[in-house]
Amino acid sequence: MEDAIEWLRSRPFYEGQIAEHRRLPAREPRFADVDLAPRMADALSKGGVDRLYEHQADAIEAVRGGDDVVLATETASGKSLAYTVPAFEAAMDRGGRTLYIGPQNALIADQEESLSTLAHGLGFGSGVAVESYTGRLSRREKRDVRDREPTVLLSNPDMLHYALLPYAGRLWDWFFSSLEYVVVDEVHSYRGVFGSQVALTMRRLARTCERFGSNPRFVCCSATINNPVEHVAAVTGRDPGGITLVDEDASGRGPRDWVLWNPPEYDDEWADRGSGRRKSSHAETKRLFCDLVTDGAQTLAFTRARQTAEQYATDSASDLRDRGERDLAGAVGAYQAALTDDRRREIETDLHSGDLRGVWSTSALELGVDVGGLDAVLLDGYPGTRMSAYQRAGRAGRGDEPALVVMVGGEDQLDQYLMRTPADFFEAPPEDAICDPENGRLLPSHVACAADESWLSPADETFFGEAFPGVVADLTDEGVLDRREVAAGTRWTHGGSSSPQQSVSLRTAGDREIDLIDVSRNETIATLGFGDALRDAHPGAIYHHQGRTYEVTTLDLDRDVAELQSSWADYYTRTLSEKDIVVNEDLGERKLSARPDVPVRFADVTVTEQITGFVRKDAASGESLGESTLDLPETTLRTKALYFPVPGDIESEMRVIGGRMEDGDGANNAEAASDANTECNADTACNVDTDAASDADSARNADDESPESPPSGEHAFNGGIHAAEHGIISLFPFHLLCDRADVGGISTPYHPHTDSPAVFVYDGHPGGVGLARRGHERVEELFARTARLIDGCGCEGGCPACVQSPHCGNANEPLAKAPAVYLLKALTADE
Repeated sequence: MEDAIEWLRSRPFYEGQIAEHRRLPAREPRFADVDLAPRMADALSKGGVDRLYEHQADAIEAVRGGDDVVLATETASGKSLAYTVPAFEAAMDRGGRTLYIGPQNALIADQEESLSTLAHGLGFGSGVAVESYTGRLSRREKRDVRDREPTVLLSNPDMLHYALLPYAGRLWDWFFSSLEYVVVDEVHSYRGVFGSQVALTMRRLARTCERFGSNPRFVCCSATINNPVEHVAAVTGRDPGGITLVDEDASGRGPRDWVLWNPPEYDDEWADRGSGRRKSSHAETKRLFCDLVTDGAQTLAFTRARQTAEQYATDSASDLRDRGERDLAGAVGAYQAALTDDRRREIETDLHSGDLRGVWSTSALELGVDVGGLDAVLLDGYPGTRMSAYQRAGRAGRGDEPALVVMVGGEDQLDQYLMRTPADFFEAPPEDAICDPENGRLLPSHVACAADESWLSPADETFFGEAFPGVVADLTDEGVLDRREVAAGTRWTHGGSSSPQQSVSLRTAGDREIDLIDVSRNETIATLGFGDALRDAHPGAIYHHQGRTYEVTTLDLDRDVAELQSSWADYYTRTLSEKDIVVNEDLGERKLSARPDVPVRFADVTVTEQITGFVRKDAASGESLGESTLDLPETTLRTKALYFPVPGDIESEMRVIGGRMEDGDGANNAEAASDANTECNADTACNVDTDAASDADSARNADDESPESPPSGEHAFNGGIHAAEHGIISLFPFHLLCDRADVGGISTPYHPHTDSPAVFVYDGHPGGVGLARRGHERVEELFARTARLIDGCGCEGGCPACVQSPHCGNANEPLAKAPAVYLLKALTADE
């Protein structure tokens, strides 16, 4: 590993792929003394911990001092001791209890094993008992856990919602009455809809604790994010002023080489066609994986999907056998969340011992499961956030030995932007984690759940916010809540006979679902939300599931069923749609520094969409194979958006640029707004996320009196605002912990609310989960970076690395780079 970069350059397939190399120097550990009970000190020593890192000591002392704490340090930095020591002390001293909440059962199982080992080391009579309580236990096993009344209970948000809070008074009073600590592990993972649902569940937890006279402190562990205190306050409902941040990592590590590896461009045949595509990141990663394993490096490769991890592990083993490395071929595996608990634990153990030499994994190994230190980590494509990239990279590093991390660039705009501007990857602030506990779509369901758990009073506004009285009034009018007048005042109870918790899934925001049925086996293979089903399971759609390819034959919306049959199709399908957006209410406004006359507003909006057809595209080339029309119902989404008008002077100049382009000057005239090179740096075929929502629409002006004679530059102007919208959406994940599919957009040459051209970017979840709000707050930075993204790509007319989107409802038509760059630079004074 000492000559890692030269070794990479010596690979027979190397064609100048190293876009950036940085070496992070070794870091010496820093320790601090902490007063520990002799029993605790001995138990830690048995586990190999003789001294605590400074960040562990700081967190423990803050918890002991009565503060809530968020510990935001690197992977494998020993964050768990920050809550383990106080939790065990409380149990030993006074029988105090701790609730640990983890996002995944695999992480819970890992924590249960390590905490149980430490508890055993405390010796007989310590009073510390560790148990997990998840949905995988049988009814009898759950009863046994309750009967043993552990002092440390490990669970997940879903079980808190379904099993603990609804039965707090009948089955869990012993637990909540003595609860002293709530541990929220991997708190950065609670974002978007899931995070907003969990945040509301935590408000219900706070009510239950108050009911039983407890006031637990919160200890939260996070990856490195830009707003840890703010996010913890949003998730837990705690006062941010009482949250201590510990974010200076004092653990040691060896030097780490970071390499950004960009796949080579396709040959001249592809280049001549102007596709701007690069070869597959998957093939590059597989070759690097086999080379590293053959060279003796224990290697972990991260990829995006479960089936992909399984397939690449199989392919890599086959390639190693072809190289004559049969023993190594048998030491390659795949790790993903669908594996059984026993199989996952076996892989974790074999990785830790070194018996497994290479593993392909999904994000399941990004979390804090202990697999020891590895020699190398490969990232097959940018994982979507810098936080995830650094979390995964943290798996590399064995003691003070050097480690190698290689990120292989993928298809889309963000991957290629980071390959061209690596300083933004290494030096820009980390992303914000966002959730919205005030989401108006989600709040009523949780208020109903709270009423079922214990009656509501006006004082519960302190838990649910200022919208609470209105929500209670609406639920009472609907018959969901019953109002009662008692001596203590007005109270509300749940009025239904069924459990409201069972009707709320923490993982989704919608309530209508479509079952996908394999007709050959008469078996339901998946369930999609209504909107997702219209997009992904319409008649004629190609649908991939568990390594099999299906074609949708019928979509029966009366029965909420889609029927699928096996297919050998060598093409994929993408929907076409028409959208409209109505501004219900403007909620806020920002003035741009460069253009104070251009208001960027934050608003409550309603998006109406109708899928009108779909296009078939060749799986190898991405070329269109034809279109078909569809007759599907219209859907509406009430959410939040940011939007801005395009002022007349900027519009005029965009039309001038477009007019020159339409006169045939092409890329040469693009230089009026862009310093772009003439050689394209784009990706290969779109890495399509089949769960993604359509994210763009370039609306036409239906009132145009002369459609056959458009004004000069009209097509390019429409393409410019459309391209700018695509670019802005693609960079939302650079600033916020989200996926591009979480954000949608509409660009239109005329909108009645602004009486001008306008660009809208909206939160793709009902009610909004804070994405558009935060984008509005950081809009100038977002505009400037988007201009650099588009301007920095050397393609002529737009490609997957700059303005094309695999989710566009208008099949990426029209798009125009040069007017888009001019617009964004004019709004940010970066001309």
